[in-house]
Amino acid sequence: MPTARARLGRRPSSSSYSSTITTIIFVSLCVLGVWLLTSTSVIPPKSTTRTSTESTISTSASSSLASTIMDAHKTISNNGRTPPVFKDTQGDLPDDAIKPDDANRPQDTRENDKPQTDVSSDITKDSGGRDSLNGNGESLQTSENGKLEDEKKNANLAAVEHSQGLHGTESVEEQEKQKLLETQTSEESSITHRQEAEQITAGIGKTTTGKESKDKGSLGKDKAEEDVSLDSGNDAHGVSTDNTKNILTDQEQQKRLEQHQQQEDDQMQQQQKQSEEQTQGVTSKDQIKHDEAPILKDVKIQHDHKAPVNLTNNLPVLKTENHKTETIVPKESKESKKSWSTQADHSVNQKERRTVGSNNKDSSVPEQNWQLCKVAAGADYIPCLDNEEAIKKLKTTKHYEHRERHCPQEPPTCLVPLPQGYKTPIEWPKSRDKIWYHNVPHTLLAEVKGHQNWVKVSGEFLTFPGGGTQFIHGALHYIDFVQEAVPDIAWGKHTRVVLDVGCGVASFGGYLFERDVLAMSFAPKDEHEAQVQFALERGIPAISAVMGTQRLPFPSGVFDLVHCARCRVPWHEEGGALLLELNRVLRPGGYFAWSATPVYQTLEEDVEIWKAMSNLTVSMCWELITIKKDKLNSVGVAIYHKPDTNDCYDQRKQNKPSMCKPDDDPNAAWYVAFHSCIHRVPSEEKERGYRWPVEWPERLQTPPYWLNQSQVGIYGKPAPDDFAADLEHWKRLVSKVYMNGLGISWSNVRNAMDMRAVYGGFAAALRDLKLWVLNVVNVNSPDTLPIIYERGLFGIYHDWCESFSTYPRTYDLLHADHLFSQLKKRCKIIAVLAEVDRIVRPGGYLIVRDDSATTKEVENLLKSLHWEIRKTISHNQVGILSAQKTLWRPSASAAPT
Repeated sequence: MPTARARLGRRPSSSSYSSTITTIIFVSLCVLGVWLLTSTSVIPPKSTTRTSTESTISTSASSSLASTIMDAHKTISNNGRTPPVFKDTQGDLPDDAIKPDDANRPQDTRENDKPQTDVSSDITKDSGGRDSLNGNGESLQTSENGKLEDEKKNANLAAVEHSQGLHGTESVEEQEKQKLLETQTSEESSITHRQEAEQITAGIGKTTTGKESKDKGSLGKDKAEEDVSLDSGNDAHGVSTDNTKNILTDQEQQKRLEQHQQQEDDQMQQQQKQSEEQTQGVTSKDQIKHDEAPILKDVKIQHDHKAPVNLTNNLPVLKTENHKTETIVPKESKESKKSWSTQADHSVNQKERRTVGSNNKDSSVPEQNWQLCKVAAGADYIPCLDNEEAIKKLKTTKHYEHRERHCPQEPPTCLVPLPQGYKTPIEWPKSRDKIWYHNVPHTLLAEVKGHQNWVKVSGEFLTFPGGGTQFIHGALHYIDFVQEAVPDIAWGKHTRVVLDVGCGVASFGGYLFERDVLAMSFAPKDEHEAQVQFALERGIPAISAVMGTQRLPFPSGVFDLVHCARCRVPWHEEGGALLLELNRVLRPGGYFAWSATPVYQTLEEDVEIWKAMSNLTVSMCWELITIKKDKLNSVGVAIYHKPDTNDCYDQRKQNKPSMCKPDDDPNAAWYVAFHSCIHRVPSEEKERGYRWPVEWPERLQTPPYWLNQSQVGIYGKPAPDDFAADLEHWKRLVSKVYMNGLGISWSNVRNAMDMRAVYGGFAAALRDLKLWVLNVVNVNSPDTLPIIYERGLFGIYHDWCESFSTYPRTYDLLHADHLFSQLKKRCKIIAVLAEVDRIVRPGGYLIVRDDSATTKEVENLLKSLHWEIRKTISHNQVGILSAQKTLWRPSASAAPT
């Protein structure tokens, strides 16, 4: 490229002087154009990564040419006395050479062959060397070399502008020509910016992985120089790197000037559109507070499952297939607490709870002196059902009060022993037909009900050849027989969630899985020895409960069908109180299937019961749909239909049973006594229960129709959007982390429990696995259990400051999402962990997601219990922990007296 050369000892001629100035101006404008193309355009967030070789070439070229211009201008200002010399002027620049705007300008992202320095401690890298991604899915790699190069370019530009300000001898014509050429280069830079913005919006930007960067770094210098761009012959902005530009005519310059103005307007609109797309769907900061970072690296993790990190606000984000990003589901919104009541609010008569959170603020847990529980129940101990001291104080047991919950004043912290000869449970579906005898070593039920094919002893196994008194030839035949009686039942479509009363060994519920139906089975403890324990060991959902004097721990109107096969419950007594409780939990328009001897036998007692039952059901406005007999099993079934309007109630001649008072909350279910009354059916279109849910499986992912946009969801969004976001959150988290990243053998998981369910998203995400999830909604949390049932899942109310109504060793996996940090405010976390140890089978798992301090506290307690810590992940004060229970038990000699 030609340069001005001063002639020593003689004054340059006018023509030479003019030619020199013209040449210098031309070079200045070309350099300025190159600099504008490579540096001055505001780099949008989705900047395409380039190799370090390209950055070095662009920077060195700009620096050298800028130095040339500075020295040329010095020559002109000094009347050509000093010849220009090519040198780096960076060190000669004043401290304020880099303007504040330049210093704050977003820097171009680059990849270097050398190790790079993280710009934030929040960025984590996987073992393959790949950097975490930003919110738009692009690589966030910034090196010290890149920063110095950008500072160098900015300093050179300031020097050029400074020298141009000193040169005051240029003609007006030359200044105008320079202005037009600057407009041209600025226009081309604007075109480049616009093209890149359009590519980003279209999702064209690509990320160079750590492996690709490593491969490129291993190439020779010549090869690297040839491949400095993803598009051959283009610079980092995707435009030609040819530095030679033709000077435009006045007409062309005017045309370009007009185009430039239009393109600037288009560019502004494009940037605004891009900004709106990035912020679309995010609510205000007042509504959402983010705190979870579930897919981040910690030194303790063995397999990395990363989430991109958004440097703008340090929020973890998850990539989706369409290159859009979404933040992790945040904490519960404070606004949602105003919109949602809790079960504790509903149940005004609930028993008093203690607040002992002050005992659990320190996360450093001392070594626990665990001891075996010394109780009469031994290996089958259920603290709230085996409280002998409380049971002895009961004035009467006429209504099975002794089978109801009576929890100890202080929750136990002892450990339940294992039965001798305990073995790893048989996997589903083989477990439905047989279990290990030593795991549930009870034979009385086999002796009493063996002839009815309930259960039989066969060597080291207990087998279940039939299922129950009403279907001794198999439950599947009986299930199909019920649907034949009323085709509208439509198992697995119209009918999805069933309540099985007096379930026995729960074969009915066990075989309903074949029809894609979930059954919540329950029976009292010890009425038929270990029947619920048999059910859970088989892999069938069941709880220990009784219909005594208190409501069942379920919301109103949630079960599609209630079933009672030979359950021997006196429905007609006490003014029909027990049947009225079933009416409370049965969905409007739902069915009651009653298969008992009064339906198909003519003994005097049966006839009397049938007559009383008929009078009661008519007064309750239940319609008897059919009575059908099964010739194979020699049984019959009567199927009733609950009304879905209030017409019948309004037309009754006698108000008996009476209608419930308006202040009687049908959803109150935690330690609430029976009310022998009928609740009115919802009559408003937006009320829950007004219409039937959509058919399964669509109802799993369909927000309930009664959730409205005006209601704030648990996480701060409008309730339907909150529901959908929660489902997507758990789908991603389960597939990306839980399935492969926590050291869990999911093929061995059959019985699972979500200890703190919200919308049931965790259970919904596991739908394709051969397991079931019991969703527990805490009594002090927003009452979302009706939503869980509406989507075709099931659950129960509970307070984890008390023992759960299940036998020991009955669950393969417990999931606690931000549970323990809340419980520490009200009860002792040591007692809760002892309860977890009681419920989980040896070889079973616990997953904890909570704040780091609480997670560490749980980890220490689990170690003291000799659990194996499978994985721990911690970042930004949020942790994930997975642990597996072992066969360890403390010495029997250490048991308390």
